[in-house]
Amino acid sequence: MATKLNKKALEHARSLVKDGKVVRDTRDDWSEHAPSTDQENAFIDKHGFPEFSKWHLGVDPDETEGTKGSVSFPFGDFQKVHRCAVVSLESRAAQYDHDEIAKAAKDLLEKIDAKD
Repeated sequence: MATKLNKKALEHARSLVKDGKVVRDTRDDWSEHAPSTDQENAFIDKHGFPEFSKWHLGVDPDETEGTKGSVSFPFGDFQKVHRCAVVSLESRAAQYDHDEIAKAAKDLLEKIDAKD
């Protein structure tokens, strides 16, 4: 089964954008702004995996639930949505035919850019 849209994560992202919790950076910044493995593990230890998964627009029901492999398409740094992450994940989702995720990312990007 293909990766599906994580609707809880999308609602979380929309809420953050609505509250102005956005970093308006450029596409190539995500490689530097993405949380490290240590930061991800620390976040999971402190907040639990369900909170970690709310920072990823993709969920793969074929992977073991509660593992990092079960979520994909991160959009932020556990505090704010990063525009660069949304741009990157939209492109990657479209490239791999995850149409629902690509559309959600495009809509999210429009909301981010409308706030400028």
